[in-house]
Amino acid sequence: MVASVWDWLRRKKPLVDAFYAAQVLLMSLPGILAGAYGIQTPRFLMWTAALTGPLILRRTFPRTVFTAVALVSCVQCVLQVPTIPANLAVLMGLYTVTAGCSFRWGLAAALVAELGAGMATYRYAASADHRRTTFLMLTVLVAGVYVLGLHMRTRRAYLRSVEERAERLERERDNEVKVAMAAERARIARELHDVVAHNVSVIVVQADGASYAIDTDVGRARQALDTISSTGRLALAEMRRLLGVLREDDDAGAFAPQPGVAELADLVEQVRASGLAVTYEVDGVPAAMSQGRQLTVFRIVQEALTNALKHAGPRVNVSVRLRYADDALEIRVEDDGRGAAAFDDGRGHGLAGMRERVAVYGGGVRAAPRPGGGFEVVATLPVREEVAA
Repeated sequence: MVASVWDWLRRKKPLVDAFYAAQVLLMSLPGILAGAYGIQTPRFLMWTAALTGPLILRRTFPRTVFTAVALVSCVQCVLQVPTIPANLAVLMGLYTVTAGCSFRWGLAAALVAELGAGMATYRYAASADHRRTTFLMLTVLVAGVYVLGLHMRTRRAYLRSVEERAERLERERDNEVKVAMAAERARIARELHDVVAHNVSVIVVQADGASYAIDTDVGRARQALDTISSTGRLALAEMRRLLGVLREDDDAGAFAPQPGVAELADLVEQVRASGLAVTYEVDGVPAAMSQGRQLTVFRIVQEALTNALKHAGPRVNVSVRLRYADDALEIRVEDDGRGAAAFDDGRGHGLAGMRERVAVYGGGVRAAPRPGGGFEVVATLPVREEVAA
C-alpha cells in the first residue's frame, strides 16, 4: 500500500510541490500575527504569494520557476522590501534546478543565488562587520543547498543506472534461458532421431523378415516378432527418458544412465538379430573417457549401423572397429553394400548430427563411398579434455 501511495504521489508533482509551498506559508503566520516584518499585512501577503506561488510547478518547470522566484527577490531587494520567510523559495528553486537539471544549469542557478546573496548583503546589512557575517552566512547556505542538490542528482543517476543494469541483466538472463532451452531442444531432437531411426529401422527389417518367413519358418518368424517387441520397448523407454525432461511439473524419478562404449556390444548384437552381418573389433587399450564422449561414440556407431540397415541393401557385411591411439579414438564403420547409390530423401539429419557431436570435442567425421564399393564412416574423437592455459 505504501508503494502504491508513493507511486501516486510521484505522478502528482504539482500537488506535492503545493504541500511544500504551504509549509513556507505556515512558517510566515507567526510573524504576520506579531507584525515582526515591518510591512503591512496586504503587502506581506502579496510578496509571499509572488514568491511561493511558482513553487507549485517547481519540479514541472524547474528553470522557469527559479527564474521567476529570483526576479521577484531581485525586485524586492531593489525596492528595499524587508526579507520574509517566503524568500526561502530561492533556495528551494536552486535545489530543484541543481537536482533535476544538468550540471551547467545547476551551476548557473548557484551563481544567480550567490549574486542575490551579495545584493541582499549590500542592501540590508548595516555595518561592515555585519556585511561580512551576513555574506558568509548566505554563501554557506547557498553552497550547502547546491551541494545537497548535486548529491541528490548523483544519487538519482546512480539509482537509474542500477535499475537499467538490473533490467538489462534480467533481459540477458531471459535470453540465456531461451538459448539454453533451444540448445536442449536441439539435443533432444538429435537424441530422438538416433533412437527412433535406429529402432524403427530394426523393427522394419524384422517385420519384413517375419512376413517372408511366416509361412515357411514359423520359428524364425516368432524370433523376429520377439525382436520387434523388445526393440519397441527399448525405443519407448528411451523416448520416455528424453521427453521426460520437457515435463515441467512432473517429479521425474531415477533415469537410466546414458549408453556408452560398454553398450556397443549389445548394440551390435541387436543389429545382428535383425539379420545384418556385423563384426565388432577393438584395437588398442581402451582409454578412460567422459560420459559425454562415450555417448558420442555410441551414437556415431548407432547412426552408421542404422544407415547400413536402411541403405546398404540385402546380404551386406558391416564391420565396426574402434582403434585407440595415445590421445584419440578412431571409429570406423564400413559396409560392402550399395549405400552410396541408395535413394536419399534429403530429410535425414544423421550425418549432420555426427559432425555436431564430434565437433563439440574437437574431432572430425568423414562419410563417403569406399573405393571398392560400399560406404564408410570414419570419425576421430580426442579422448582427453583440453585444458585452457
